[in-house]
Amino acid sequence: MQRINFRSGLMAGFFLLTNFFAAAQPGEKRIQYPWGLKNAYFGLSMGYINYPFSSSQLEPGFTVQSVTVPHIAPRITLFGYQFNKYLSAQITYMRPVDWVIYKNINGNITSNSVWMNVGGLTLAGQLPIAKKFSLFAEAGLGVITRKGFDINYVDVVKDATFATGLFGGALKYHLNRKWDLLLSTTWSPANTKNKQPATTFYSAGFNYHLKELSKEKVASNIKSGYYFAKHILQLSYTTNAFHYGVNDLFSKTLPLFWGGAAHLKQGFSVNYQRNIFHARRVFSLDWGAGVGYWRSRNNNDKFLTVSLYPVLRFTAFRSPKTDLFFEYTVAGPTYISKTLIDNETTGKKFTFYDAMGIGMFAGKKKNFNAGLRIAHFSNGNIFSQNNGVKVPLTFSVGYVLK
Repeated sequence: MQRINFRSGLMAGFFLLTNFFAAAQPGEKRIQYPWGLKNAYFGLSMGYINYPFSSSQLEPGFTVQSVTVPHIAPRITLFGYQFNKYLSAQITYMRPVDWVIYKNINGNITSNSVWMNVGGLTLAGQLPIAKKFSLFAEAGLGVITRKGFDINYVDVVKDATFATGLFGGALKYHLNRKWDLLLSTTWSPANTKNKQPATTFYSAGFNYHLKELSKEKVASNIKSGYYFAKHILQLSYTTNAFHYGVNDLFSKTLPLFWGGAAHLKQGFSVNYQRNIFHARRVFSLDWGAGVGYWRSRNNNDKFLTVSLYPVLRFTAFRSPKTDLFFEYTVAGPTYISKTLIDNETTGKKFTFYDAMGIGMFAGKKKNFNAGLRIAHFSNGNIFSQNNGVKVPLTFSVGYVLK
């Protein structure tokens, strides 16, 4: 998919969900961070990326008139864990906003794109140099995925997926206990076998740290008395009877979600969600598990999915008998039984599940749940084929299990 993929990165979904299964400490009523998220951090950097793509990446027999290399890119720390003030480990994902463009291959006045991303699993060391400043260095494994192109079924720039080294450094400014500001650089070497140039990235950004809540804060939040459902069982029905306007609104007009080349016609799913953390009033974090059976729009292809996923829920309105919320699911590791859907190649049988929707808890005890969402399956460009699956409006009803 060609939108910045905030949900993906090699192994990120598995790593996050492992931590999501951790329970809150006894007696804290899900209001303290689970052990796997204490001392965790997340981050975002934006900056200048350079990988000098040129005619050197072409297969023999091809020439190119010009190559455009866009340079704006984000790097996302999907999950970091700080073991102590000197050592941490992190999973990252980096890609350009726009793809490399090859124009006029062998005199054919067309444009062809080459996309690539860099997933990282690195160890990082931190050395304090002043009260508010630290030097930061990282080294570890990088995984580069590149999607090339062909002309008349002959490769012009080949697809590639390979492991490489990933190295970086940064100057950190510790704004406060939770926020760090960074000036950083990241580098991966060239790979001659795959005709891949070296990648260099210069950026500015931030990290946000999840620090264990104080006993006073926990006690205050518990006393607030706001309701957060602990166990939810849902039945859902998906239909394209209302077409794909909502999907297109949030994937094209408002870049908040993802679309997909393959379109679903209908589906049924069963989901279970379990709350593992909630703040005082608005935010809560659940982990979920779901099984879905789906049919595609064009070829009536039938397939099955099995997903594990996080749910970020924001309760915007509360009343004695009704709570209204917005929820966002991202990077849910998923098994998908079919990889060619409506003649679109979606990658491998490992993919990710994402969803965005609104919902409510209602009733005297707020044990009735209803919701409306859109969803999406794709592998986040960790494989060279990633056409994605667009899931239209899904209606769900559920019951809160105490």
